[in-house]
Amino acid sequence: MATNWKFIIDESVTDPDDIARAFGLDLESTRRVSKTYPVKINPYFLKLAKDNGEALSRQVVPDIEELSPRNTACPKDPIMEEAYSPVTNLTHRYHDRVLFLVSDTCPVHCRFCTRKRKVGKGLTVTDETIDEGIEYIRGKPEIRDVLLSGGDPLLLEDDKLTDILDRIRGISHVEVIRIGTRVPGTLPQRVNEELARLLSRFHPLYIHTHFNHPAEITAESSIACRILADSGIPLSSQTVLLSGINDDASTLETLFRSLLSLRVRPYYLFQSDMVRGSEHFRTPLESGIKIMETVRGRTSEMALPRFAVDLPEGKGKVVLDSGHIEDDGRGKVIVTTLEGEKVKYPDPAPSG
Repeated sequence: MATNWKFIIDESVTDPDDIARAFGLDLESTRRVSKTYPVKINPYFLKLAKDNGEALSRQVVPDIEELSPRNTACPKDPIMEEAYSPVTNLTHRYHDRVLFLVSDTCPVHCRFCTRKRKVGKGLTVTDETIDEGIEYIRGKPEIRDVLLSGGDPLLLEDDKLTDILDRIRGISHVEVIRIGTRVPGTLPQRVNEELARLLSRFHPLYIHTHFNHPAEITAESSIACRILADSGIPLSSQTVLLSGINDDASTLETLFRSLLSLRVRPYYLFQSDMVRGSEHFRTPLESGIKIMETVRGRTSEMALPRFAVDLPEGKGKVVLDSGHIEDDGRGKVIVTTLEGEKVKYPDPAPSG
């Protein structure tokens, strides 16, 4: 893991012409999509995607479908993060926890990203936004859980990351710090013993990483997870259910069991959000429920994440099983929230 991760990031491919040539795509279409939704693939994941076909390439390579009518009809901010943002780059939707964006850089630009409206073009993190967010947390004694995200927090320089963690840990009512990162699977070279020691100073600290397909589990990503786990940092994975990529029981069973062997607990399997430019990744809710029922019959509960949907219009996260959804008879699925509210969810049509 001695490779310089900063060099890898600096060598990331962001030119749509280069991406089109690398994957044999139509040049004009790739340019059109990238103008609206920028592309970024670091050399490590670029090689991995080229070696493993569409299961990885579709996650990061521009697709003209992103500009289709069904995609442009979707909301930019489907779960209304902005509506629950009392200060820039901080979302306070749930009473005792906040989402705090502390980085505006990612190892790759995922084509299904919930913050697709921002990443690579509109998300800006500055010392001022970080100061403002920390002061907001300090002034709200009900906040006990802070989830750092972005961008990717682990792409911050060590001293900057240390400063943010130190200031948050110094707030007496903050009990838990979590970091959401795709680094272990998309830029494992960033994870080394020095980073692990840095993070372990701020326990209780948890890492939610993000693996979508078994091909992302390589020798490099396995070492990255081992280094973090050996430092006593609890690891979990938040997988997104993606049409044509991992929406079958065999693929997800392999992924979940492989993660567990790396001491990464499968935490959530998320329904893909209704993000503008990402509609083609969504699957019917019933598909996810059936997949999880199948996987449940094949492996232990330790390897089973919860299947969840983040409802539109800021209605919150709901863990799904057959008891949570019903058909209204008019092409809409009704999802019952934890508060008992029945919310109409525009389910996508089954693939094909």
